[in-house]
Amino acid sequence: MFDKEFSPVLRFMVISDVHVKDEHTIERDRMVQAIKTAYRLSEESSYNKLDACYIVGDFADRGTHTQMKAVKDILDANLREETVWNVSLASHEFMSDGPEGAKQRLSEIFGQDCNTHRVINGFHFISVGCTERCRFGDDERAFAWNALKEAAADSPEKPIFFFQHPHIQDTVYGSIAWGEDELTPILCNFPQIIDFSGHSHAPVNDPRSIHQRHFTCLGTGTLSYFELDDFDKYYSTFPPHKEIASQMLIVEADKDNRVRVYPYDLITDNFFPYTWKIDRPWDVDSFIYTDARFKTTDAPYFADGAVAEILDKKSDGFTVRFPQAIPVGDEYVCGYNVYVKDMNGHVVRNKNMWSDYYFYDMPEYLSVDFDELESGEYIAEIYAISFWDTRSEVPLKSNPVII
Repeated sequence: MFDKEFSPVLRFMVISDVHVKDEHTIERDRMVQAIKTAYRLSEESSYNKLDACYIVGDFADRGTHTQMKAVKDILDANLREETVWNVSLASHEFMSDGPEGAKQRLSEIFGQDCNTHRVINGFHFISVGCTERCRFGDDERAFAWNALKEAAADSPEKPIFFFQHPHIQDTVYGSIAWGEDELTPILCNFPQIIDFSGHSHAPVNDPRSIHQRHFTCLGTGTLSYFELDDFDKYYSTFPPHKEIASQMLIVEADKDNRVRVYPYDLITDNFFPYTWKIDRPWDVDSFIYTDARFKTTDAPYFADGAVAEILDKKSDGFTVRFPQAIPVGDEYVCGYNVYVKDMNGHVVRNKNMWSDYYFYDMPEYLSVDFDELESGEYIAEIYAISFWDTRSEVPLKSNPVII
């Protein structure tokens, strides 16, 4: 829930990667649900307003007139007059006939420019659109520079809320494969920036989805399907049940320029158990969500008495079932390394997998199949992995199995 010790003077919601299609699919329903939920949560708090709704690109699956009009119709039917809204153009909006066609539809359907600079409740909101392939040209960079200088001159200690579709390279989780660095030399001059980006479909509740170095960055998730930024998982970057994805951020700021960010799961209608706190957004030395988090030696571990079971044994393999490990602190376990070893201790198979942490109601047990094993005796070993690349010191081991 919202921080009851925090008294906001501003609240807004951020979503991205909705991927509304020509036909009516679940993404439209999820967008409606996101808006209605943000209003309901706001009305249940002492500050009962939703001041803005920002959509950070890929709101349309291919940028057709039908898709963009459907998004505008959802905004018109569900947003109240007092809520400012903004949509960003990005790669999927360009898929019908390129950036110029998308810009024309943005103007005709939404009545909005590609780049916008607004002041909402005294806070500056700057949104920058993309060019082809989610890049930023001279016009976009010039707009960003001029708008940021104006915002910083207005109040150097106020957070500046900045929006663009691709992540800033080498910041939040997902930014290695889905990031761009063309705005970085500009943004680095303004530590008070709180930047919102999408493109990767990475989960908002991943603790790496907030990152601070020269300024603050936040990933905005998806209402369509998950994709993750690790390439070592046996099922590729798309996890099982990837389509069960509907997340948003709700953001608050107070009169002292402090900011609170709440990741929210729309599938189960729950706040994730994180509240990200930015108390001095202009002060780099105050940042706490930095790369120093990777210097920890803390690692997840398995509970006493935890058991790895061998199930569904067949002529050339079996299934390994095991309980989730215990994380350190209030985070989740990120994933697992699962090894099949022969009785000489040699690894004959291994699979890496996520913990399903991106689901609010993540399962208590996980399972993974192994096949094409030769006849012999084997044992399974499971190591739990944290988000910060630490691994459980003691693996969970199964009993030996003969096939």
